[in-house]
Amino acid sequence: MEPGSAFGCQWHLPLADVNDVHSPHSHAKRFDGPVAVVDDDPSVRRALTRLLRSIEVDARAYASGPDFLRSAALHDVDCLVLDVHMPTMSGIELLEEVRVAASKLPVVLMTGRYEADFAHRALAAGASAFLRKPFSDEELFSAISEATGQPLL
Repeated sequence: MEPGSAFGCQWHLPLADVNDVHSPHSHAKRFDGPVAVVDDDPSVRRALTRLLRSIEVDARAYASGPDFLRSAALHDVDCLVLDVHMPTMSGIELLEEVRVAASKLPVVLMTGRYEADFAHRALAAGASAFLRKPFSDEELFSAISEATGQPLL
């Protein structure tokens, strides 16, 4: 992976100022997190948290579902970005646990090994979005914006 890229896509920072009065979201509160990123791959965790922080979103990284659940983050984050395929606890299993404890927390699932069964199970469990890796930074931003109901940029 090249520096400055997430999943092979170049990071593009917004050219317009988020407080610009001409912005279509100028009257909406801009979402700034916190977002929890849960992925067993350290390079993916690092890339996603750096990407989110580059647009001034508070991003926190966790290596596994159990790590996330052991932290106090469940009731302290405004969005969760999860990998589907992780050892110990899959992203779907974590989503199901989250739904029991925090039913309205927006959750975006991502996977490099797309299987229709996982997508259907994720959406049935209440996932807000399901992204296939590799995805662009704009696709991630859009999924988080739609999940939270607030503009990210």
